[in-house]
Parts: sequence; C-alpha cells; structure tokens
Amino acid sequence: MSRRKVRKVKKRLKKSVKFVFVLLILGGALYTVLNVSNFSFENNDKTKKKSHKVIKEEKKEHDYSLRLFMAGDALIHSCVYQDAKQADGSYDFKPQLQYIKPISSKYDLVYYNQETVLGGTELGLSNYPRFNSPYEVGDAFIDAGFNLVSLATNHTMDKNEEGVINSVNYWKKQKGVVTSGQWTSQEERDQPRVYEKNGIKYAFFSYTTWTNGLETPVGKEYLNNVYSDEKAKADIEKVRDKVDVVLVAMHWGIEYSLGVSPNQEEIANYLSNLGVDVIIGAHPHVVEPVEYINNGKTFVIYSLGNLISDQEGNERLTGLIMELTIKKHVDKEDKVTISVENPKAELTYTKSSYAGKRNFRVYPYSQLNNTILPNYMSLYEKYKAVVNSRYPELKWGVTGE
Repeated sequence: MSRRKVRKVKKRLKKSVKFVFVLLILGGALYTVLNVSNFSFENNDKTKKKSHKVIKEEKKEHDYSLRLFMAGDALIHSCVYQDAKQADGSYDFKPQLQYIKPISSKYDLVYYNQETVLGGTELGLSNYPRFNSPYEVGDAFIDAGFNLVSLATNHTMDKNEEGVINSVNYWKKQKGVVTSGQWTSQEERDQPRVYEKNGIKYAFFSYTTWTNGLETPVGKEYLNNVYSDEKAKADIEKVRDKVDVVLVAMHWGIEYSLGVSPNQEEIANYLSNLGVDVIIGAHPHVVEPVEYINNGKTFVIYSLGNLISDQEGNERLTGLIMELTIKKHVDKEDKVTISVENPKAELTYTKSSYAGKRNFRVYPYSQLNNTILPNYMSLYEKYKAVVNSRYPELKWGVTGE
C-alpha cells in the first residue's frame, strides 16, 4: 500500500475514533440526564406516597368509659351469718344478695365496704362489739360482681393481728378483686398500685378515721390504714400523675347521723385538692347526702349506709346504691380529659323474718311493696330527700342497664 493510502486510512480511523468518542460523551450525558430525571420522578413519587401515608396515620381522638357501681356496708351480725349457715357447717350468703346481683353484676367496677373483718371460722365467729365473719361473705359478694373492696374500718382490729392476716390472705387469693386498707407488711402497704379498666387507669385507697380504741401494734400500723392528711398526701402523690382517676373510700362521720359533719367536709375538700375524683363514704350506717365539690372536680358520697346488717330501725336497714360513669377523652395532641358523669341513685332495704331472724334479703326499693315494708313509699321519699339535699339534680333509678 502506498504511503498516500496509508495516510488516508489513518485519517479515517482518527475521524472514526473521534466520532465514537463524541458519541460516548453524548451517550453518557444523555444517560446522566435521564437517570437524574428518573431519580427525580421516583423521588417525587416516593414523596407523594409518603405524604399519602402520613395522612392515613394521622392521630385520631379516642374515648373510653367505665361504669362504677357502689354499695354500702356488709355489717355481718350473728343473725346474718347464722341465717347463711348450711347443714354441713359451711356458709352461703348468696341468697341474701339475690336481688342485688342482677344489678351489680352489670358494671365494670363494683364497690362495697367490708365492715367486719373476714377472719374465718378458725378464729371463732363473733358479733358486736368485736366482730369476726366467715370467708364466704366475700365469696357471695364476688359472685354478685363486686371487685373493689374497702377494708379499713373501725372493726379491722376486732380479731387482732391474726384477723387481719387471715383477711388479707383470703382477698389475695381472689382473682380480679382490688382491695385497700389492710396489709401484712409496711412494704406491701407503701407499694404504689395502678390498675386499669376499659383503657382507664385508676388508683384506689381506703382509710378509716375510727378504730374503736383498738390501735394497731407499734411498728405494724400497716394492719389498718388509719387516716391522716400527711399519709393521704404521700399516697396520692405517688400515683396522681400515673393514673386517670383516683378513688378513695373514707370511713368517717358520725354514726346514725343523716347530716354531714364538719370533719367530713374538711377531709373531702383536702382530698379534692390532692386530685381525688370520687370519695365513697362509710361508717354512719345510715344514708347521707351526695354532691360535687370544688367546682365539680370531685364527687362525694358522704355515706352509703348499710347494705346488709341486723341493725334495728328503718334508717339503719335502708342503704344507698349508686352508679357513676367515668369518661376519658384523648384528643389528637394526646391531651387527656377526665369527667365523672351521670350519677344515679337507688335505695335498698334489708328484710328478714323477724320471728327468728332468718331469710335475710336485700331489696332495691323499686322491688318493695307494702307487704315487704309497710309504708315504704313515704320512707323512700324521706331518705331520697336526705340524699338529694345537696345535689337536687341527682337522677334516681339504678338498674344496671
């Protein structure tokens, strides 16, 4: 091949290489543009999807509620437990509550005050002034749906330390039942307890202002939860920020008084300022007024009276049952609002066959007639007026529905 031809071939090759090089540069540039564009589109698409997802997961408001039922004292006189005694030596108190169970069993939290200590037959059953009751009392109340029990009373020490230990050990075996007021150690007494029902967290305390002179041994004050402002403050401050609702059972007031004492009012206002939502009173053995205090912050039942007893006189045989609805609202910013609403009341009456003190039955007044209790409607109006005296807006008719 001549030199001229060789030079021509080299020139063509150089042009071809340049052309290919240019194509490669253009192709690379195009690829980069397309890839960046595609990334942008993908990124936009992901952003849209992410944005869509955020909308789907936007926080919603939530509402929770529970219904609280409350009944008064289980004051188990000897006639009451003798009526429950069976042929085999055991005890069955369930028939005595047969007209209450269809109502009480329909609520979420179901409260009563166990006035007499459940020390069991092994310590010897006994009557006033130093009571001791069989464990089967608790069995009957649990069967009727009761799951919130106040144990601090003026009769807690009636069977000394042994009675309290037996009582606490009995209640510890009962699943789903919350108690307060008696313990077997200081560590157990001081342990903060937070419970939950229907998405609502609550704390429950039981105190007594009376001991009948039966003081707890020095160093064993945990056996009976005797009230003091300082003790209540320390207890409540441990849990107030951890719960939605604080419930306090107070054994206070003046026996057989239909009115509210200054001491009851003083304690109620003190507890309200600590953040207590509901105060449930016992000890007078008769009904007393109910009301909202502290601008509606706290609902107070000063005394529910006796649910079952063998005390004499219509005032002491008449008790009060009540219901409240506790509501919790959580908004989109997780702000929680609690309200205690719709209080309702009904009176109860303990009937027995007086010719032998047998067949004890607790009736709602709505199920009474003049054969069971002569002139029952006038009694109903009398005690209804007592309960209503501070809160005339109170609704009547507790049915469980």
